[in-house]
Amino acid sequence: MKLNTEPNIARPDDFYEALIELHRGLSEEQSRQLNARLILLLANHIGDMEVLGEAMAAAKEEPA
Repeated sequence: MKLNTEPNIARPDDFYEALIELHRGLSEEQSRQLNARLILLLANHIGDMEVLGEAMAAAKEEPA
């Protein structure tokens, strides 16, 4: 498996709206904790250490 960095969410605006709504009313600390739990859940779903390593390296890169 290889990290897919191409657009792959059927309705990205709906996802973004749901993600923002998920954080509504949370403190900054609660929001950070929620993000950490979400990351761990998604990483567990992916389950492939090579893909996770690629994702971590890509996330660390400075945006262009």
